[in-house]
Amino acid sequence: MMPVNLFKALSDETRVRLLNLALHHELNVNEIVGIMEMGQSRISRHLKILSDGGLLTFRRDGLWSYYSAVSEGEAGDFIQSIRFLFEGDGVFRKDLANAERRVAERSLGTARFFDTVAENWERLKQEIIGDVDINCLILDALPEVETVVDLGCGTGDLLPLLKRKADRVIGVEKSARMLEEARKHFETVRDRIDIRIGELEHLPLRDGEVGAAVTSMVLHHLPDPRLAFREACRVLGDGGRFLIIDLLSHGDEAMRERFGDFWLGFSPEIMEKWLRESGFRVGGIEIFSLQKGLKGFLLQSTKSIQEGE
Repeated sequence: MMPVNLFKALSDETRVRLLNLALHHELNVNEIVGIMEMGQSRISRHLKILSDGGLLTFRRDGLWSYYSAVSEGEAGDFIQSIRFLFEGDGVFRKDLANAERRVAERSLGTARFFDTVAENWERLKQEIIGDVDINCLILDALPEVETVVDLGCGTGDLLPLLKRKADRVIGVEKSARMLEEARKHFETVRDRIDIRIGELEHLPLRDGEVGAAVTSMVLHHLPDPRLAFREACRVLGDGGRFLIIDLLSHGDEAMRERFGDFWLGFSPEIMEKWLRESGFRVGGIEIFSLQKGLKGFLLQSTKSIQEGE
């Protein structure tokens, strides 16, 4: 890569601001337009220059494209060497504050959706799952542990089943209405089940509190699943098992409105990459068919044991 191309790509204040945003968040064009209060054609032109210059990468998810800073190779090393220049500048701080609000709006939108559909969620879920017994898949793959957490437990249908594999079961859910439904279901069977309100990106658990974690059909609702992976790694003890069930990549845009999906599924490659970056060793993956021509996967991983321990 020619160094002159990198410097040319940054020879404009708008593009430097865009790179600073892309260092901290993965954003689509509409979000960037709102953050920087500029026209879409102007933003798109500068994003193309940065991408052609090798400083930005983008990921397509259905009709949307998300931009982030390159993190590897010569361009990644170059970006890391200059990022200190962005710190402390008032314009850059304002951009990042606006971006934080945009990202928070994504999360609030998801919570509002689930508050709205909580009473009918089990019926809606069956439109996708059909006859597949996802809970059985989880139990078959889950080892016996002292404590297990269901991340994004929803109305809690999995929680009593997890007692077969653990002495203590924790359910974490962000939607208050979903938790209300869960508590209705388990008023008489709450023994050894602890239901907590909280975000998967900021779990209400201590470091190393659980021996296993499960997340079932939840990650495609999160703006940034990587944050949930890092939190899962934090709350798991060394060698703890992390089971993920979710959708494989697809192109059904209607899923965003009907089911509140943020991501149109995931490729196994991106899941494995994020898990490794978060401190996990990736195990096997099982693919299965769902309704509407969709496919799901169960991915097993284990928290890496820290050297010297």
